[in-house]
Amino acid sequence: MTPQRIAVVTGAGSGIGRATALRLASDGDHVIVAERDPESASRVAGEIESAGGSAETAVLDVTDAAALDTAISRLTRIDVLVNNAGILSVKPFEDLRPDDYRRMFEVNVIAVAEVSRRVVARMPRGGAIVNLSSRAIFGAVNYAHYIAAKSAVAGLNRAMALEFADRGIRVNAVAPGAIKTPMLALRTDTDESAFLRHQPLGRLGMPEDIAAAIAFLASPQASFVTGQMLLVDGGRSLGGPYGF
Repeated sequence: MTPQRIAVVTGAGSGIGRATALRLASDGDHVIVAERDPESASRVAGEIESAGGSAETAVLDVTDAAALDTAISRLTRIDVLVNNAGILSVKPFEDLRPDDYRRMFEVNVIAVAEVSRRVVARMPRGGAIVNLSSRAIFGAVNYAHYIAAKSAVAGLNRAMALEFADRGIRVNAVAPGAIKTPMLALRTDTDESAFLRHQPLGRLGMPEDIAAAIAFLASPQASFVTGQMLLVDGGRSLGGPYGF
């Protein structure tokens, strides 16, 4: 009998992370809800258990090396890692300063590498890592620091895939477009009608859309897929009459 997979999802307290934790649990995985806010972590773990799934919490800040060591060291095996934790801010290029870039890279890039470095030591052959990039890497105004960081994730994704291939560990990424999440609602430039004008499919994405893509890339169905970035953006990246 195949043992139950253990999946770690960072930033799992809301939005895409929450939807991913719920999806992986519904697929039969034991999910580690990794989240810096203990109340959010407990709430999501409770949702999973109420639905008949299996979950536990790991309260941690992905930029805290000591917390990462403690959280990861207590797990003897990790089959799936979803590097979802991240930050976003809106700021015109001329207002950006070095610390804006440093913070964006610390959370969105360095933490991905540091979490992954610790996890692969406990990941068996057949394991899978899914990183979160963004459709924004193809262009957006007032997000230079975010775009730079998420572009770095896309490159890091390919490098990790090559580094871990001989261990039988696959590494892929998902690049979401405009997704209806709490993070989107907090954006100071959010105009849903403007987003919709640039969406060929005529709607914003839902967290479950991204969770489905992550679940596929983490599954045995994608056993011959590694180093790829899957755009899940409702066609926004196609450009044409819907954008530029």
